[in-house]
Amino acid sequence: MLALVLLSLVAVCSAQVPTRCDSPMQWEGRRFREDRKEMYAQIARHSYDATNRRTRSIEEVFQGKERNFYDILHLYNENKEYRMDLRTRKCNVTALTHPFRHVGVPFDAHFAFEAEVGPAQIPNEHLTMTAWDGTFDDGARYFVTVTYPDCIPMTFDVFNNKTDEFYHERYFDVKGGISDPGAFIPPSECMG
Repeated sequence: MLALVLLSLVAVCSAQVPTRCDSPMQWEGRRFREDRKEMYAQIARHSYDATNRRTRSIEEVFQGKERNFYDILHLYNENKEYRMDLRTRKCNVTALTHPFRHVGVPFDAHFAFEAEVGPAQIPNEHLTMTAWDGTFDDGARYFVTVTYPDCIPMTFDVFNNKTDEFYHERYFDVKGGISDPGAFIPPSECMG
């Protein structure tokens, strides 16, 4: 009888582990990104489209004492990056040097923990987040947090010892969908 009770308890406890969720395939919001190794930080308006593997960021970049502004478009299906300096309007078109990263909970992610953000005892003043980790196909490790149950990305960290890829991103003001139909069209300055 004791074995049956313990087995039932294990089944109930394991059923409480959140299951993987699907984040919106298209969204826009604001992003704070930091790379402490490079002493680099940015805040950006960010558009993300996993369906067509593309991102666009209007960035304010802080590196050391310098402050710069860029419009950066990544078209992963075309393997192109359009990077325009918003002060000089000079545009560079280059091949992408990094793979598309799905922002959300990857299929092979491992559940790490669940937490409440904000005062949990006050209704409508907190949210639940889940944390996940794993390894991408190229060996890069990731750690991601999303809201629960809606699966809105909150944080996204990637580190890869082989390529020195390391960044720490925070998302806020996230809204599903893309409001600007021209968000992923390269700037005219980049087409000449």
